[in-house]
Amino acid sequence: MEHEPAGPPQGRIPECAARRYPSELRMLYVWRHPKAIGAGGRCIGRTDLAVDPRRAKRLAHGIRRHARRHALAHEVWTSPLRRGADVGRWLARWGWHHRIDAALAEIDFGVWDGLTWDEIGESAVTAWCADFARYCGHGGESVSMLFDRCAGWIADASGPSVCCVVGHAGWINAARLMLEGRGVPSSPNAWPPPLAHARKLELRRGSIPSDYPASGGGP
Repeated sequence: MEHEPAGPPQGRIPECAARRYPSELRMLYVWRHPKAIGAGGRCIGRTDLAVDPRRAKRLAHGIRRHARRHALAHEVWTSPLRRGADVGRWLARWGWHHRIDAALAEIDFGVWDGLTWDEIGESAVTAWCADFARYCGHGGESVSMLFDRCAGWIADASGPSVCCVVGHAGWINAARLMLEGRGVPSSPNAWPPPLAHARKLELRRGSIPSDYPASGGGP
């Protein structure tokens, strides 16, 4: 999960049924957004924290250089949350097409969102870890619901075979596990470390099954 912000709560995003992946979607280049201001020690999902404009511009320059080097379309996808969308806005100033989609947002932590982990309390965190894939006692999304939402976006993605995304740590991990053909982790110990801020991950469709049960709950 991402212990940093996201945009204003926009209502719960419903689970998507298992989808069929389009054969034309071959590659995702995903950058994690720049480090957000004021996220330290807090549970951040949809809380909309700001980023330093210089860091947003620096990442936008890096994405533009990558696109030039690989002859990619000048199109970038982000969530509405400022820590990702501000990067897209810089690219839009330079003539790129900036697509904003709420399905790319970080996991919704419900009433936990924005609180410190001390305020949430050890007992609540323990309950989450005990039912890692399905827990939504905070009133937000479960990890399985995040996977379903991520699967829905990938299934519905249209346009070029290569796509540039500025994403969030939890969403990126869900996409990574899913595109590697793995199910939703049943334990937080199986959750990968977060991608570093402003770093890029290349996600290849490769040989994943054409039908993938996003909420399979596997290890």
